[in-house]
Amino acid sequence: MQVYDFSSWFFLSIAGLVTWLYSQYLFFKKPVVPILKSSKKKKFSIKKTAVVLIGIIGWALISFSMTLPKKPAGFISDPEEVNDVIFVVDVSLSMLAEDFKPNRLQVSKEKILEFVELRPTDRVAIVMFSEKVFTLLPLTTDLDLVKRAISDIQTGFLGSGTNIGDALALGVARGIQSLAKNKVIILLTDGVSNVGTMTPIQAAEEAKNAGIKVYAIAIGGDGDARIPVPSGFGTQRYQYIPGGSFDVETLKKIASMTGGEVFRADNERALKQVLSKINELERTKIEKSGKATYEELYWKYLLQGCVLVMFSFVLRWLLLREMI
Repeated sequence: MQVYDFSSWFFLSIAGLVTWLYSQYLFFKKPVVPILKSSKKKKFSIKKTAVVLIGIIGWALISFSMTLPKKPAGFISDPEEVNDVIFVVDVSLSMLAEDFKPNRLQVSKEKILEFVELRPTDRVAIVMFSEKVFTLLPLTTDLDLVKRAISDIQTGFLGSGTNIGDALALGVARGIQSLAKNKVIILLTDGVSNVGTMTPIQAAEEAKNAGIKVYAIAIGGDGDARIPVPSGFGTQRYQYIPGGSFDVETLKKIASMTGGEVFRADNERALKQVLSKINELERTKIEKSGKATYEELYWKYLLQGCVLVMFSFVLRWLLLREMI
């Protein structure tokens, strides 16, 4: 489909066409060179008619070219603004507590997966922590890779303890490496920071300076919960941990310092609602910005028109022996 623009140049070319047609009228009415006058009755001339028609077509093409015709050639999308979402996930043994079914960690993995599937254009990174901290996945937009990494989140190989400070600092370090404008850390923990070289508040200060918001989620119910404990006698033993053993006040400070929020998730449904709210707060724009591109056609019609008009002048001179 072609697009046209009836600018002032179009109307100026129409005025030129009218002027040219009037000159042709004079050309038909009386020869330009007096010596060619004849007392005989004028006869219909195919040559003159051809010359005039060629000129008319030429001027028509010139006038049409002034509408600036063009046709869509494609669409250039502006680079999409990517959000960085860094999950910092507690994998201490307490995350195996069965007040969530089957346990806190498995439910967390399921809800994280649901969250990233809603945001396919975001870059995602995953940091795990217990006593030690570990980057399971650097920032990536590869959703299949993210899914595999989420399934690999597990307990048992980062020692014992809860190292929120160093884990949060590692998440910040991952975010600093990116040039994205919007960066968030989603911290999921059920405990109190009790090991590490950096305190959670110090790490929050780094996040603040880096412009990274932290959404902190305290996971776990209020009642005591049991966790499975390996037994050397082939039987399953359980250990009970007190409910509500997380440090809400520290999490509030972290969120407040970085412009984020703190949430409490005491069951599976609450955790899903919390992540849904974060998804709304950090909604990714799905409308693609950009501009349509067009192939300009006016120059083709202009060139053809000018050639025909000049050709008509040449024919008048060569074939009719008349001065232009």
